[in-house]
Amino acid sequence: MPPYGVYDVAANEGWVSVGVTANTAEFAVQSIRTWRERMGRGRYPSAHELTITADCGGSNRVRVRLWKRDLQTLADESGLTLRVHHYPPGTSKWNRIEHQLFCHVTQNWRGRPLIDRLAVVELIGATTTKTGLKVECALDTRTYEKGVKVSDAEMASLDITGDAFHPEWNYTIKPRRPKA
Repeated sequence: MPPYGVYDVAANEGWVSVGVTANTAEFAVQSIRTWRERMGRGRYPSAHELTITADCGGSNRVRVRLWKRDLQTLADESGLTLRVHHYPPGTSKWNRIEHQLFCHVTQNWRGRPLIDRLAVVELIGATTTKTGLKVECALDTRTYEKGVKVSDAEMASLDITGDAFHPEWNYTIKPRRPKA
């Protein structure tokens, strides 16, 4: 049951998807997509871009081609420009999602039996804090396959531009124009 979360710094709100298969880049991007559909679009209806901060490890690490390909798909579908900033290796402890979302989630379920997926979803979704944090959660029952390969041709088709500062960790993905 891998969880993947989105923490909205401005709203002090969190979204957590609980998966039933593997924690893959496809699952991570689907969690961002679901956050946008269920929370983000209503809060930011006129947004033209989305900034994503991510660790340098796991399913959203900087070298994962599937992460970048699926982010491109999200940009194409949503029309949003995605600005991605990865924390350098070994610095994920500074990622706000760990300190302002997941630490409260784990405190909320401390001492409670995680007997099934529904219990996990309910406990995560019941997470709140005195400072106003609210968390929504849902079970993602899609199947995500491990080991999906992204070809060099697919990578070449992405509209991805590295930033001036550490382009290997920081990049922008723009929506591609539909083919005529």
